[in-house]
Amino acid sequence: MTITLKLFAAYQEAYGVSELQLTLSPGTTASQLLEQIVTQHPELEQWRKVTKFGINFNFAPPETVLQDGDEVVLIPPVSGGVGDSTINN
Repeated sequence: MTITLKLFAAYQEAYGVSELQLTLSPGTTASQLLEQIVTQHPELEQWRKVTKFGINFNFAPPETVLQDGDEVVLIPPVSGGVGDSTINN
């Protein structure tokens, strides 16, 4: 089966692209996909336990079995805002 994997933040930096087409074995879960990604790029290990999954525009648990044609997004923690919260008057 073939899925589209959308990459953001650290995942995109590791692969150097924003999207991959992957061929997976039937029955592969979202967490197994993440395992493959981390195996290929060990520097992503730090994000494994905090990454969420989006499948076809919906959040999904790690044990979700992927289907042919799915669009999967790995969602690492996102930070934002001002780096220094001190306001000088």
